[in-house]
Amino acid sequence: MGLTSAIDGFRLCYDRVGAGVAAVLLHGWPGDRSEYRGVLARLPAMDVVVPDLRGLGASDWRSSDPTSYGADAQARSVIGLIEELGLDRPVVAGHDIGSRIAVAIARLRPDLIRALVLTPPLPGMGERILGPQAAPEFWYLSFNQLPFAVQLLDGRPDAIRAFLGHFWTHWAGPGFTPPDGHLDHLVSVYSQPGRAAALLGWYRATADALARVVTEQPPPPAERIGVPTTVLWPDRDPLFPPAWSDQLDQYFADLQLQNLRGIGHFVPMEAPDEFADAVAAADARQTAAPRDLSRARHA
Repeated sequence: MGLTSAIDGFRLCYDRVGAGVAAVLLHGWPGDRSEYRGVLARLPAMDVVVPDLRGLGASDWRSSDPTSYGADAQARSVIGLIEELGLDRPVVAGHDIGSRIAVAIARLRPDLIRALVLTPPLPGMGERILGPQAAPEFWYLSFNQLPFAVQLLDGRPDAIRAFLGHFWTHWAGPGFTPPDGHLDHLVSVYSQPGRAAALLGWYRATADALARVVTEQPPPPAERIGVPTTVLWPDRDPLFPPAWSDQLDQYFADLQLQNLRGIGHFVPMEAPDEFADAVAAADARQTAAPRDLSRARHA
């Protein structure tokens, strides 16, 4: 286990295993770097770095500024990790909020990374997120922004267990249950006094996230993300149905889309073989020319 230098006052805790072409794996919510254990075991020929994101897992989490946990802020910490460890244009893979952060990195520093491997959420959802079937699934976006939510959860293991357990059971695909001890581990981390505000920090930092999704418009073609991108889209995720992948090519200039059958939201844990294969295959894809990456940086 390693610890980075501080960026904006945050140090990231990370694991690093293997040797070869570098990869950085960014976990989702509500979780930490432990969700990639199965993927790590399947990438022995790569130099894989798996950090805990700001406010999550064993990384620094004390901050009174909610914006410290947003996508661009999180991206700054991951960029700092890549540079500090001297990683040579790693493949950056993200799941859930990790995908949002990976996209932010690709927009800020496309020259720094080799390729992207992503799972939903991704651009292009638009007003469909307000539809009668989708809207009830996203209650937590508003709940997590309320001070009341912190008061209900903070320092209360039973409340944290019920809260996190809902997502791990409701969002997973049919027949999947987290590995033994996984939920216990998350409860032990996030039930510590003071941790609830950081656990919900991503949502407190992105209070206008729903409005941004609804009003999002594709960029001009020259400003699409030019980094080669592989998207793994599961077909049993109650949050993000496969039909919502139809706009991806308006945001990514070099896209490969792979649909996953029978898989729910937690792709790295539910489909570690497919996730690891996508990361390994991304190494073979070439990044866009520097001229294209320069345009993408300003998207």
